[in-house]
Amino acid sequence: MIPAAKPRSRTPVTAKKIINRRIESIRFRSDMFSLVVRLALLFGVGWLLCTQVFLFTQVHGQDMFPAMKDGDLVIAFRLQQKYSKGDVVVCEVNGKRIVSRIAANRGDVVDLKDTGSLVVNGTVQGGEIIYPTYAREPLTYPYRVPEDSAFLLGDHRTESTDSRDFGAVPYSQVQGKVITILRRREL
Repeated sequence: MIPAAKPRSRTPVTAKKIINRRIESIRFRSDMFSLVVRLALLFGVGWLLCTQVFLFTQVHGQDMFPAMKDGDLVIAFRLQQKYSKGDVVVCEVNGKRIVSRIAANRGDVVDLKDTGSLVVNGTVQGGEIIYPTYAREPLTYPYRVPEDSAFLLGDHRTESTDSRDFGAVPYSQVQGKVITILRRREL
């Protein structure tokens, strides 16, 4: 008589499948946790860059025409420590955010001539500005820029609202130096 073959046990195969499913489930949860941590880290770094290092704002008005037009998006670097004459900056004046150019720094003497010339420390400033610079109330010229302040002028000098209207701006109100402009396109 031939001995009967032992029936195959299905239990080991089923247990193996269950173990493999549990291992896959653990791997999936581990991968998902890793993905969530990476996304949170990426979001945190992006938030930090966009709120503490860079400033994104839109130009309002034609104060900086032709360099910047109404609606252009500017990106400013918030961590700038020193500002030079000619730097374009974003600052807050009387609760309004403006974009303007530094014409003079602390201690400089600004004089606006009747001919429309800008004179800083006895030197006529011209550069690429095509509009004349006329004096306005309430400042009297020659004007000495106070310590820790900057004298700001818009490029569209006949139309811009700038330090001629509200005086020198303290550096504490300067929010950043403009590093790039993204032009608004008509759609």
